[in-house]
Amino acid sequence: MGMTMTQKILAAHAGLESVTAGQLIEAKLDVVMANDITGPMALPILKQMSDTVFDKDKVVFVPDHFTPNKDIKSAENSKAIREFSKEQGLKWYFEQGKSGVEHAILPEAGVVAAGECIIGADSHTCTYGALGAFSTGVGTTDIATGMATGELWFKVPGAIRFVLKGKLSPYVSGKDVIIHIIGKIGVDGALYKSMEFTGDGIANLTMDDRFTMANMAIEAGAKNGIFPVDALTEEYLKAHTEKQYQVYEADADAEYEETIEIDLSEVRPTVAFPHLPGNAKTIDEIEAMEPIKIDQVVIGSCTNGRISDMRKAAAILKGHTVHPDVRVMVVPATQKIYKQCIEEGLLDIFVDAGCAVNTPSCGPCMGGHMGVMAAGEKCVSTTNRNFVGRMGHVDSLIYLASPEVAAASAIAGQIANPEKAGER
Repeated sequence: MGMTMTQKILAAHAGLESVTAGQLIEAKLDVVMANDITGPMALPILKQMSDTVFDKDKVVFVPDHFTPNKDIKSAENSKAIREFSKEQGLKWYFEQGKSGVEHAILPEAGVVAAGECIIGADSHTCTYGALGAFSTGVGTTDIATGMATGELWFKVPGAIRFVLKGKLSPYVSGKDVIIHIIGKIGVDGALYKSMEFTGDGIANLTMDDRFTMANMAIEAGAKNGIFPVDALTEEYLKAHTEKQYQVYEADADAEYEETIEIDLSEVRPTVAFPHLPGNAKTIDEIEAMEPIKIDQVVIGSCTNGRISDMRKAAAILKGHTVHPDVRVMVVPATQKIYKQCIEEGLLDIFVDAGCAVNTPSCGPCMGGHMGVMAAGEKCVSTTNRNFVGRMGHVDSLIYLASPEVAAASAIAGQIANPEKAGER
């Protein structure tokens, strides 16, 4: 029986000729990553197993969640991983001012590549599946084990195949596609499955679209999301990494538990209403409702803080001002992206429109800082989760959307159609 992309990568890293769904394996790891929340918790566990990490070139720390440090505890957490990284001589420690949000900086800096087996102590580690890698989030004990031994056990996931065809319409992006998919299958629709994206339509998706879609695979309960390595992927890899990488392709007779076809041309701007990423409504449905007035907009995160996201938001905001009842936080995901925004004049557009532009950080996404909400407030956010209390008070409401919808809503003061931006 043939194997999926994910199964081939896991088989190779387990030293096996083949694996099947449900099989327990022990696989060698190429990258083990933690951040300023999960890293400090893992260090005492690691030290019970080993005095040193298994490979100083494969263990990565990124302080990005509560940084720049917002209080004493977050400063102590960052200090712990900073000192540990220096003590161990780690190649990849990304200090503030030199990095950004973990799932944006790792691909940008060339830390991750196609065909690798990657774990991160953050649920959105599945982002790197856009590059044709197996990447998944794990808990603190598992990340400590990975840092100490360079290996981890996995249950081989089954797979759902998503066959993408057609081309996206203007003002529609990968964020709309993945919210559409999660709305279709539910937040547990791919529970412990691999979401494997295939089809001719992939050629019409940018790398940033793919990063966004892989990033939110976890929001459907998936173990990972993964895209095939095509010419665009190889172009990205050659521009960003010096690593030798391996390309894996699914077998023609690979077994999938389900096959779902998605016509990209039919996907509309789509918003996930509170309190689940699967509570999806199209902009057409929203326009037929009573207006949903908002208090805040966040444009950024590991989901939508890349340069294309900044450009899309700026294109809509240019020449307009933010609604007087709305505050907007723009957070470029890395320092390189921040600098590109400066060079391209995007920061001028944001500031002139009345946005606050913040340093690269996870910041408001998980209610860390730089955008925490009060009771009763509503936010349109380009982040990936809209759970109760995710961005502050338990009585606040989060609507997940694309940068285009977020920017249009910032101008209108309510959830708005980017196709009609600036009409109000």
